[in-house]
Amino acid sequence: MDTYLDYAMRGRTAWWRYPLCLVLACLLAGLIIMTATVALMLAHLLPPDLASQIQRPQFVTPFFLGIAASFGAVILGLALAAMIVHRKRPTDLIGQWRWRNFAWGFGLWLAVQLVLALIDFAIAPGGFKFSAGPGTLSLAAVAAIGILVQTFAEEFVFRGYLTQGLVLLFKNPWPAAIVSGLLFGSLHIPNGIPQALNASVFGIVCALIAIRTGGIARPSGFIWPTIISARWWWFRAATCSRAAPGSSPRPRRNWCGGICSLRSWCWWRCPG
Repeated sequence: MDTYLDYAMRGRTAWWRYPLCLVLACLLAGLIIMTATVALMLAHLLPPDLASQIQRPQFVTPFFLGIAASFGAVILGLALAAMIVHRKRPTDLIGQWRWRNFAWGFGLWLAVQLVLALIDFAIAPGGFKFSAGPGTLSLAAVAAIGILVQTFAEEFVFRGYLTQGLVLLFKNPWPAAIVSGLLFGSLHIPNGIPQALNASVFGIVCALIAIRTGGIARPSGFIWPTIISARWWWFRAATCSRAAPGSSPRPRRNWCGGICSLRSWCWWRCPG
């Protein structure tokens, strides 16, 4: 925890600066999006129905690039706000970044997602079919951009900025991680209670791991396969006439993911 605390204590850390910084970050993020949108519209680089396309996954490129743009604006907005309010650099919020930690988290959680997919296949094989086509690679490339930016933004905000502030407030990793995880889970309530509970547990685990490892590298590795899986099922639901956008065709995985989060924490805590 000492390394994480060292990064958290950098800059100006009075409690009132944290809500002020969040408000300023939201304003800056909105300003960045508005400025970029106006500039692209003046250059005639945006389709006239962009607002509709970025909300419909049938339009793959605008949809995923819209995700990248919105979450990218969040990253830039918070980074700028933290520099202004806290005198913190972006690297202070990222903490100690080690690629081996990222690879460890990514490899473990990718294996978990593959196991869950096999369980889904065993339970309902009729829900799977091979549908690769000429546009699959381009879809994967565009989706990867959006997902990469989204995952980093979530870690930068929750396991970076917010958890650092909570650690300074509580002086104890457990209440800081619990509050951080609950805040993270609350944003998933519109997706259903099972997904919100899973996100809360996952957020608590990731916050504890960030505190223990000194930065957001390992949680970033954890969350990337998770978002890939979540976006894939959401994409299927939103493009299928049998499911409403935002619903999950595999709700049992939300519960299973929370259980696996706890198991991964126990495994990570074990010596050797």
